[in-house]
Amino acid sequence: MADVFGMETYGASPDAGHSGSVSLPGTGDLRRRYNFGDRISELSIAQDPFFRFVSSVAKKPTDDPQFKFTEQRHSYHKRYAYVMGFVSNGSDEFANSELDQSNAAAAVSAVGQSVELYMASDYKSAGNITSIHGQSATKVDVGASGTRPTFFLEGQVVKIPVASATDGVADGYHLMKVDSVTDSLTKDSKECVKISGKIVKFDSAGNELASFLTNNFTPGATDTTADRDAGGERVYNQTIATGLEPIRSYVVGNAHAQGSGYPESWKDQPYSSAVGLTQIFKTAMAMDNTTRATVLKYEPNEFARIWRSKLIEHKYDIETALLFGSQSETDGVQYTEGAISFVTNYGNIFDGSGIGGTGSKSQDDFLDDMSQFLDPRYNNANATLFMCSTDTYNWMHKLSGYFTANAQKTDLGSSNRFAARADFSIAGKKGVYGLDITQVYTPYGVMNLVRNVHLDGSPVKILALNMAQCAYRPLVGNGLNRDTAVYVGVQTLENSGVDRRVDLIQTEAGMEWRMPEAHAVWK
Repeated sequence: MADVFGMETYGASPDAGHSGSVSLPGTGDLRRRYNFGDRISELSIAQDPFFRFVSSVAKKPTDDPQFKFTEQRHSYHKRYAYVMGFVSNGSDEFANSELDQSNAAAAVSAVGQSVELYMASDYKSAGNITSIHGQSATKVDVGASGTRPTFFLEGQVVKIPVASATDGVADGYHLMKVDSVTDSLTKDSKECVKISGKIVKFDSAGNELASFLTNNFTPGATDTTADRDAGGERVYNQTIATGLEPIRSYVVGNAHAQGSGYPESWKDQPYSSAVGLTQIFKTAMAMDNTTRATVLKYEPNEFARIWRSKLIEHKYDIETALLFGSQSETDGVQYTEGAISFVTNYGNIFDGSGIGGTGSKSQDDFLDDMSQFLDPRYNNANATLFMCSTDTYNWMHKLSGYFTANAQKTDLGSSNRFAARADFSIAGKKGVYGLDITQVYTPYGVMNLVRNVHLDGSPVKILALNMAQCAYRPLVGNGLNRDTAVYVGVQTLENSGVDRRVDLIQTEAGMEWRMPEAHAVWK
């Protein structure tokens, strides 16, 4: 048997650099398939960082070219709702969702007072599909079909934000113990439940609900009463920390009497399913036998030189497809979903128009985006690869200046010494799977930043991909491995009568994308 990766013909050393780091096959065995699945990613790493990274940390073979997968969101992070109305004087109140003193029967004034509240949510219970920042086309409105909050149970304690004015800003909170739940309600065309119980903590800061829903839902500190009355349901473009959290009512535990029995349970449906497609990539290398037999200057074996170049070209094609591709099946050809298409259609979208060049996006603006994206309930920096264009890469290094511009001097006693603190700084580079990754320290974690030249000239400034929520899926099944392989001699003089040789590089693989809230794009 010939040495599969022997170098006697092509003369490259395994340690000769990126292009020579893959041992190339000899020409003797023209009918052999050579599996390059784990070796092709080692070529030209800096040129194709995403393929290198995802195939190293998130390779997950599939045995189906149309593969299905599920995603799960933690139910304990989703037990929140918005007060959309209440019972006052025996009637339902939705036009004025304020527990103020003008509604004597509804006013909360002391511990032990009975309260009945209508609660609605902004995510779908089946699969916990939620609204994502910047996604107006796929937003989930409060009270929309399938959003009914079925997690409320007797014995739960619910934190209800209250305010001293109708500005949507919480100044405190009441605690309410749930005594009963009325499910399967629809009020003002909104799916909801009614929870009835007693106040166990009264906050004197205010009696007005910091959550509002009239005919439509428009949260946020900048909303006026008129805005709320007019409707709009702008949940999707609100900042979680400052726009939504202050007006959400959360389950904050439960409480039961001594000797009481077991509580009821609730059925969560934490999975939503999706489908991914594999894509077949082919790169051919053809040369007539006369040229193959000719010894040229500087490169004795021209076929070997071009062969190595074709391997890199094949990897280049995969990289760009994983970035810019769009999932479809047309005329019997499958196309896998690229990162930009997925994130733009389903993930977080932030304004990147002021990034790079002469842009005006500031450090403060960018950190606001990071606080939204890296909410620890949904995402974290350690698992995220930040890829950026060249101008953005430079912008990140110059953002508000270098270290000295980000350092705040603080006098230490009577001396002239000072302490410097940088909340945003470039820490240097580290090697990960052969990639040079720049580490950027931020208050929300370390950004693992990689320059990706394929983003140059595109509208995308930064592409943030959570590696724990995606996978590279080569087709492997029934003893066949369709990951990158080289088929030597698919055409030869011996098998075709044509005086040339053709080799084929082929890959069948696709991308799996999960949890769109864990990915983001600045564009």
